[in-house]
Amino acid sequence: MKLLVGGFFFAFCIVMARLYFLQVSTFPFYEALAQDQHMASSALVPRRGEIYMRNGSGEDYPLAVNRKYATVYVVPKEVEDVSATVNFLSEYLEKDKEKLFSLFEDLEDPFEIVEKRVDEEKAQAIKEEKRKGVHVMPEMFRYYPGGELAGQVVGFVGSDGETWLGRYGIEASFESLLKGEGGIIRQERDAQGRWIAITEREFKPAMDGSDLVLTLDAGVQYEVERVLRERVEKHDADGASAIVLESGTGKILAMANIPTFDPNHYAQVEDMATFLNPSVSHVYESGSVFKPLTLAIGLDTGKIDPETTYVDTGVVVEAGYEIMNSDEKAYGTQTMTQVLEKSLNTGTIFVERQVGNELFAEYVQRFGFGKRTGIKLPSESYGSLANLEYLTRDINFYTASFGQGISMTLLQLALSYDVLANGGLLMEPHIVDHVIGPDGERKEYEKKSVRRVISDTTARQVREMLYSVVENGHGTQAQVPGYRVGGKTGTAQVASKDSRGYSEEESIGTFAGLAPVGDPKFIVVVKIRNPKDVIWAESSAAPAFGDIMRFLLDYYGVEPTEPINGME
Repeated sequence: MKLLVGGFFFAFCIVMARLYFLQVSTFPFYEALAQDQHMASSALVPRRGEIYMRNGSGEDYPLAVNRKYATVYVVPKEVEDVSATVNFLSEYLEKDKEKLFSLFEDLEDPFEIVEKRVDEEKAQAIKEEKRKGVHVMPEMFRYYPGGELAGQVVGFVGSDGETWLGRYGIEASFESLLKGEGGIIRQERDAQGRWIAITEREFKPAMDGSDLVLTLDAGVQYEVERVLRERVEKHDADGASAIVLESGTGKILAMANIPTFDPNHYAQVEDMATFLNPSVSHVYESGSVFKPLTLAIGLDTGKIDPETTYVDTGVVVEAGYEIMNSDEKAYGTQTMTQVLEKSLNTGTIFVERQVGNELFAEYVQRFGFGKRTGIKLPSESYGSLANLEYLTRDINFYTASFGQGISMTLLQLALSYDVLANGGLLMEPHIVDHVIGPDGERKEYEKKSVRRVISDTTARQVREMLYSVVENGHGTQAQVPGYRVGGKTGTAQVASKDSRGYSEEESIGTFAGLAPVGDPKFIVVVKIRNPKDVIWAESSAAPAFGDIMRFLLDYYGVEPTEPINGME
């Protein structure tokens, strides 16, 4: 009896344990399984928001749109003649036959994709053949009508293996706005899988994504990219970047980089670093293009004025190092305006000494260096002011006064010149002009100032000094007939990859400027990486700046400020 009772008790425990496992531990699983058996559901996919640029006529230029394509796939078990089918697909889709044959290794396979993003003409031709086992399925894919135009700014939509989402650029940084929100429809079904009409239906509509209209101007972006390609080819340079800002608003009218890529064919890009936007992701030591900012600090603190003089001996000795002018010459007594005209390193060191290390470092930070600008683009870099952390290391401050030993992005540099252009205010940059919601509501991105950096008087004084640089100094190739243009060159050294110090073979030429000087409309910065046939920025970046600024002033119909060829 004890044995029998024990057996029953053991069996009872097993049954209870099994019931607990089925009804408690794994209840959610079986509940979902049951729901799947008697409920039918369908996901409702939202329309992804599209991206546009502006153009001179006020119309929107499509940069990223949704386009109807087709996916061609095969069902191997339906195919009667594999060789004939492979030949057929190879002819229509220009696919390698060996790869096509690999799709038919398992003849019981129910589904194999042959090609995605097939255009409608080819898809229609394949459908009309009605070949057994070959099918065409319509799908929506992202299409970039401009090809490489603003490729690194817009990014692309790619798959993570399960879903499609924005990668790099605007597509990534505004993913939540662009993708929308998916919906669902759910209702009970019968044994054959058909909807049961009299049962309650759960319905949540999809919410489409918002459209974005960028501040980029299609005409300006195209011209800037054309100029950069021309300069890269002419100087056999490693690459080039340029930014065009609308003065006083923070709007980016163009942001171009060469080399770039075509978002329609992103899978063909071998080096993933190409996807990054160098204008915001790459930092560099800008060189003498930084000097006007040092002069602005000196002017704003009252330590100098444009006519303040010092004696240039051609060299400054500090901590055992000799810091010389770039041309290794001495010019004697010089004004602060001449410091910029001749790009004298000793002159900016003189100004930094008058200001003092602590105040100089404070102003550099106020100009926005060492911090992200807040631009809504991924992978923005901070730049580095690490050399200015130790106030007793005078040599670090001396070299920083002419743009060496501190690093920045091209966008940070452009915004610092906008401070000179718009009366001393640092603006927050933005690249989206407005958002159009799925309901048609329009939301504008308004201009926003970050802080006052220098006085309006200081800004005006520096602009006049920059005008003198273009007229009498190293920036003559940046001139635009009929307009007062101001700007500064910078030929920067590049840190050596193999040892300490700087490379003897590489350099970066930069030109930053504005026009018209009296009432600036545009700020343009151009960077040419490692030109092979010239050394100085006045021969590489300055002419590119001149071409871009000439186009801008004409494109936007800015009235000339000066006589042209002696005529009013």
